[in-house]
Amino acid sequence: MQLQVMFKKELIENWRNFKWIWVPIVFIIFAIMDLIMTYYMPRIIESVGGLPEGAVISIPMPSPAEATIMSFAEIGTLGILILVVISMGTISGEIKSGVYELILSKPVQYGNYITSKFLAFSLISFVSLFIGMIASWYYVNLLFGEIQLTNVLIATSFYFTYLMYVLGIVILVNTIFKSPGLVAFVSIAIIVLLSAISNIFQHIFEFSPSLIGEHVQNYLYNGEIVSELWITALIAIIVAIGCIIAAVMILRNRKIN
Repeated sequence: MQLQVMFKKELIENWRNFKWIWVPIVFIIFAIMDLIMTYYMPRIIESVGGLPEGAVISIPMPSPAEATIMSFAEIGTLGILILVVISMGTISGEIKSGVYELILSKPVQYGNYITSKFLAFSLISFVSLFIGMIASWYYVNLLFGEIQLTNVLIATSFYFTYLMYVLGIVILVNTIFKSPGLVAFVSIAIIVLLSAISNIFQHIFEFSPSLIGEHVQNYLYNGEIVSELWITALIAIIVAIGCIIAAVMILRNRKIN
């Protein structure tokens, strides 16, 4: 019951901050902007002019699967930055302002305090991701050819576990530093470092959550859910849960100290 109350509080706070409005809109923009630019680029170049007489512009159009992957790629970069920005002060800001002590002076469990924030941001990212990818599916079918909505939704479901993994890292870093700016910097640095290590040593970190985008890409090409995708998604969820548990332990030690 306490978790439910805290979760509802976080949802209301995010609504008052208009996150429920602008975050999905931004995800839609990220999901479709590359598609539109790619499709209309030849016309844009022709309208600008300055080309030699008789020159022919030939830009190969991506397949429906490739176009969908472009949307995931944008969300995997710019979308992740948005998630870090909206969550970078969720705990560190309250610790810095003293709201944290006020909340936990009441009989509020540390686990409920942390989990409610993680679930609230996970729900925003879930809704934003799915709305963005449905918009992407519409434009892909309109501009590049048909791709099954079921395939896009399955790929999106697996990719959501990566967003949970990212949010788990941000929540954990929130409990370590008091400055939201420092939280954002350290979180992005960790995410980029883990991604770089996973890509360089793919033969070792085959099931790293940072590689889930590649497994989703293979699924969109082949239409087959392989074991690597299931395992990577499961590990992403486990890492996110581990980050939440570690965050609770850090907060308890902070209270004791």
